[in-house]
Amino acid sequence: MQITRKPWKILLSSAVILGLLAGCGSSNEGTANKSTGEATVNKEGFPIVSEPVTLTLMAPDVGIQNWENMPVLQQMKEKTGITMEYNAPKDSFETKKNLVFASGDYPDIFYAAGLTTAEQMNYGEQGILIPLEDLIEEYAPNFKALLAENPDVRKSITAPDGHIYSLPVVEMSQHWYRNPMWYNGDFLKALNIDKLPETTEELYTYLKRVKEEDPNGNGTADEIPISSVTTTAANLRDIRTWLLGAFGVYEEEIYVDDADKVHYTPLEEGYKEYLTYMNRLWSEELLDHESFSQTAEQKKAKAQNNRVALFSDWHAYMTKGGEPSTADPMFAPVRSESVAAPAIAKNRGITTGAFAITNSNPAPEASLRWVDYLYSYEGALFFNKGPEGTLWEYTDKDNRVKQYLPVPDGKEMEDFRATLTPNYGIPAPTLSMDDINKGLKTDFDLWVEQETKQKLLDRGARIPFPALFLTVEEQTEISSLNSDLSTYVKQMEAKFITGAEPLTGWDNYVATVKKMGGERVAEINQAAYDRWKATNSCRRYPSSLKYHPLKCRE
Repeated sequence: MQITRKPWKILLSSAVILGLLAGCGSSNEGTANKSTGEATVNKEGFPIVSEPVTLTLMAPDVGIQNWENMPVLQQMKEKTGITMEYNAPKDSFETKKNLVFASGDYPDIFYAAGLTTAEQMNYGEQGILIPLEDLIEEYAPNFKALLAENPDVRKSITAPDGHIYSLPVVEMSQHWYRNPMWYNGDFLKALNIDKLPETTEELYTYLKRVKEEDPNGNGTADEIPISSVTTTAANLRDIRTWLLGAFGVYEEEIYVDDADKVHYTPLEEGYKEYLTYMNRLWSEELLDHESFSQTAEQKKAKAQNNRVALFSDWHAYMTKGGEPSTADPMFAPVRSESVAAPAIAKNRGITTGAFAITNSNPAPEASLRWVDYLYSYEGALFFNKGPEGTLWEYTDKDNRVKQYLPVPDGKEMEDFRATLTPNYGIPAPTLSMDDINKGLKTDFDLWVEQETKQKLLDRGARIPFPALFLTVEEQTEISSLNSDLSTYVKQMEAKFITGAEPLTGWDNYVATVKKMGGERVAEINQAAYDRWKATNSCRRYPSSLKYHPLKCRE
């Protein structure tokens, strides 16, 4: 007998009272239908279920291929015995996700839905998202092994009430905290630079030479030493992290130091030094004066006219145009006189909220076995690159070495890959590892890896602040504080850098930030960090702590 559910409706009345929803515990009986015992879940191998199961899944869609037609998902249906009915909105996903939560009629699975820690806590405590930790122990051997090898993953996905409400994206091979900065290699060559700047003064000297010595050789003083953009997230965000690090500051809002003390960056002395340095670049027209107003496309247009010396992007050629080139070196973080070494931020490698099971799901055990495959090498490769023989093939399977196959119809490789798998442009649950791309990397890819190793990893790059949970109360307070604080800090950064507000006004600025709750932001995050640090360590918690781990695990 096939187990299924009635189609769920997206736009039911939002008048459903979420507080009336009963909590849903997980079962380890190993059956897809707990009331009848039908469709036994196999704990190993495929198919996952003995009788067909149909489940509903909600996810964001980038709009390139219908999910029903993706070969990866078609083969997963055949392999597992589980049919997925997809609701994958192509736009306004966040709005539609919120409507579904308000409706009371949920999908069985949220996939790549970007569930925030606040959403996980809120809907987990209401019983809408079910706890996964016991299911993981019995039905997710790949993910369980990942947790054993990477204790920080368990700590980062465990809510303050001790439950795990979602599985994450785990990226072991992507080390950048933010897009790197890159030097224009043509300018380096024209100025006979054979050693990249190592200090803020050496960087200043280089940028000054760019402005004054016509490295693009057109006889016009049109060079832009360093250029940035403004996004909805923040001013100068593409370059800020790398330049903050010169003054010992890891991240633009909060970071934790080696003594486990949490800092609110906008109040730090190192942040003031950063503003002073940036104001110096601005006043001498070394920082692009359109940085607070231009788009990424406008910055790229300047770079493609060979005018920009230093900029941020995923790779240099994506800003400069042309083909990938090893002639444009990665920026090596510099240090100021006030620190012994630059602070270098590293990607935390964990994004929570990628996969969750709701209390509507008739087969949570089977659902978890389905996603657990994605945390194996074979499953991660399958969902990342598509089926073997389509985009790639093995040249040495024992050693996991592969090669790409010709892309049909002259398509771009990434455009073709997007038709094969849902893992394209969305935070899909998976484990990213180097072996997935073994044999597939170009000489340019290998060069970028070497640049990353030498300039970031070998120089002490570390995670500025771990992925962790705030309690519902903490998140509510942080959101309230940041609604005004973030706006004020952004505005003042621009004013200090451009000189609209002289740096003699720093003390007044600090007093205002403190009055608006900047120190409280640090306190809340310190408490959350202390809980994260203590999770699974079996240390005794104070009785005043509302949330604490349910138990210490081996």
